Amino acid sequence: MELIWFAVFAVLLAGYFALEGFDLGVGLLLPLIGRSRERRDTMVAAMAPFLLANEVWLVAVAGVLFGVYPMLEGPVLFGMYPLVVAMLLSWVLRDAGLWFRRRIDGAAWRGFWDMMITLGSLGLTFGWGMALYAIATGFSASLLHPVGLLIGATVTLACAFHGWTFLGWRLKGFGGSTRRGRDLVLSALVAAAPAIIVLVGSASYLLGHTAPSATLNVLSFMALPFAPIIAGAQVWVWRTFHPGRGADLTPSFF
Repeated sequence: MELIWFAVFAVLLAGYFALEGFDLGVGLLLPLIGRSRERRDTMVAAMAPFLLANEVWLVAVAGVLFGVYPMLEGPVLFGMYPLVVAMLLSWVLRDAGLWFRRRIDGAAWRGFWDMMITLGSLGLTFGWGMALYAIATGFSASLLHPVGLLIGATVTLACAFHGWTFLGWRLKGFGGSTRRGRDLVLSALVAAAPAIIVLVGSASYLLGHTAPSATLNVLSFMALPFAPIIAGAQVWVWRTFHPGRGADLTPSFF
């Protein structure tokens, strides 16, 4: 049962980076290739229909982390308290920017919230890199360790690349690039690679902090039946908003 739940956690964490990674990547690229208001609107509209479905993976990751590995709650929430707060603040700012940027039609208003989207995306990607390093070292290293900072920069660049590939896939010719489905799959693997490497290296540490079998049995009974629903929702979103369908450029709720 411990191996099954480790596999579930690994799939969820890698899936979060593979899916939410392009949302964050698009946010990172807003000031770089979104050189006009119309282009930024198009970029946000391209990833908007996928956003909430992708963020479900983060909720699932947090639930499995603290349910299956309860002994890590202290190291994560208290040992990494400044990083956790910074990442939560980045998440709030990024989502607030997406919700508020179109509420008032003014250049200053939109410019401010577009900046919050980019800064929030940067905080999340860089923070995730530092968090992965903390996991790899058993939460014993400094949050500002050079290797952790390097992994943060790597995750940021990987997500930016994933976002660029996503835009070329969903908006054919946008930014001078056209990408196919296989290109998007490859960029998703690139975005998820740091998490996969860390999970492989820290497997023994995580397995040594697994909850008792009775707890895992209860979690299996309560959580696993919902897995097909989550997977089905993802399939529906991707089939509905696949390139070439009528909703491609609809700003959605943003």
